[in-house]
Amino acid sequence: MKKYLLDLTVRSVERIHERYVLIRLTDEKPLPEMLPGQFVEIRIDGSPTTFLRRPISINYVDKDANELWLLVAAVGDGTRKLAELKASDLLNCLLPLGNGFTMPQKPEERILLVGGGVGVAPLLYMGAEMAEKGCQPTFLLGARTARDLLMLDEFRKYGRVCITTEDGSEGEKGFVTNHSLLHKEQFDRIATCGPTPMMKAVARYARQAETECEASLENLMACGLGACLCCVEKTTDGNLCVCKDGPVFNIHKLLWQD
Repeated sequence: MKKYLLDLTVRSVERIHERYVLIRLTDEKPLPEMLPGQFVEIRIDGSPTTFLRRPISINYVDKDANELWLLVAAVGDGTRKLAELKASDLLNCLLPLGNGFTMPQKPEERILLVGGGVGVAPLLYMGAEMAEKGCQPTFLLGARTARDLLMLDEFRKYGRVCITTEDGSEGEKGFVTNHSLLHKEQFDRIATCGPTPMMKAVARYARQAETECEASLENLMACGLGACLCCVEKTTDGNLCVCKDGPVFNIHKLLWQD
């Protein structure tokens, strides 16, 4: 896909959690086509300790409003600077980058989308695009506590939402791979994004269930174009750049070690 370097206008910044903000961006022209699972590299202005662009997953694309949504965890100098943006500010973005998730070919496909923490971000857009094609996804979302669950109302617009929390404050207690759903139902495919230990556990489940599974990796990515080689991942096809050859990979290509 063609890549664009755009100065997008901040339409709003909403703090949805003590650590997370939802940034809505727009442009005078129609936004480029973007696929679920792709990401954006953002230039951080005004942060003396931030020299490289920051990769942020595409959370949602509102085509009617011509908006791009980015769910940002404000955990470092660069992302905390993003959280300080105001409406009408400009944000320099390189997009869309990487390869996305495999989308359903038939409405009857049963697809499970598993996310944890800020890793839920790309699954919202995937679920929305699936629903538009007449395929209802099932979301399995995990967090430490009920307070850490993100954007549940948005997810519920597009499919069934199942929840786990580590302390049992909402949904079933435990990790996503402990949810009773996985013992009761079969799925044609799984897509997952979140902390690496969670994705490894989901991958183990998928192998045991003989279910196709894709994982969106979150390796450190500096350039987003496969030039700097800082995001290299060992795969069955050799060392690949997550930013260019991913971030979405079939789990059978990943040489993850338990």
